[in-house]
Amino acid sequence: MAEYFIRGLTEGFITAAEVIRWTDEVIVASPKTEDWMLDISTAGEDDRMGVLHHLHAVTGDIDQDALARLLAGK
Repeated sequence: MAEYFIRGLTEGFITAAEVIRWTDEVIVASPKTEDWMLDISTAGEDDRMGVLHHLHAVTGDIDQDALARLLAGK
């Protein structure tokens, strides 16, 4: 999802506010809160570049098939 939001912020079809809402949901569902979650969750809704910067701190593997499906809908 982080890669989808990176693309969305970069290409302009996602707002920082949408990423912040997603991050808040991740925090609630996650057994452990990570720094990037808190950084995004507390960012301002108009801080697109800051949110984008913090998304790059998300670790994990990119599911290319899932990413392609999400991007196809945009």
